[in-house]
Amino acid sequence: MYLASKRLPAMATATVGRSATEIALDEFESVYSFIYARVGNRADAEDLTQQVALKALPRLRDGEPAPAVRGYLYATARSVLATLWSGRLRLPESELLDNVRLESQGQEVLPSAETVTMLAGILDGLSPQHRRVLELRFLRGYSLQEVADEMGKTIGSVKVMQLRALRSAAAVGVVLGFDF
Repeated sequence: MYLASKRLPAMATATVGRSATEIALDEFESVYSFIYARVGNRADAEDLTQQVALKALPRLRDGEPAPAVRGYLYATARSVLATLWSGRLRLPESELLDNVRLESQGQEVLPSAETVTMLAGILDGLSPQHRRVLELRFLRGYSLQEVADEMGKTIGSVKVMQLRALRSAAAVGVVLGFDF
């Protein structure tokens, strides 16, 4: 766990004399609210908050500053939520967010002519493979799995290719004089 006490001494001294468990117990109401906002069901939110407590409390160390304890609780809550949704959607946790394709809601926002020109210039400066992965992921909204199927690659290689393509696109944009 990250020790914020070196960077935030004022916050660390505010929790002197309080154990990490006491700090965590004070935070569970906000953790419950965080989880409830994501599941929308009181019973599930209560169960998941209990799971967070069971996972997090034994691992907390006394002397940790409140922000570090709070961060650990929320990280544990996100992990518990990912496990829940992974089970409900029958997807591996590592790909949960990448395979959920959201249909557009509301009105479409059309890009300005300047944005279209900038994007075309940047895409023209990329290799064909990098251009294709960015077009599929961000312009067409494909998931990683869909891009992998379309390109005949594994999900891992698509992730790496996407990262490299984004870095190349940023470099091309700087060369072309676009201010991000």
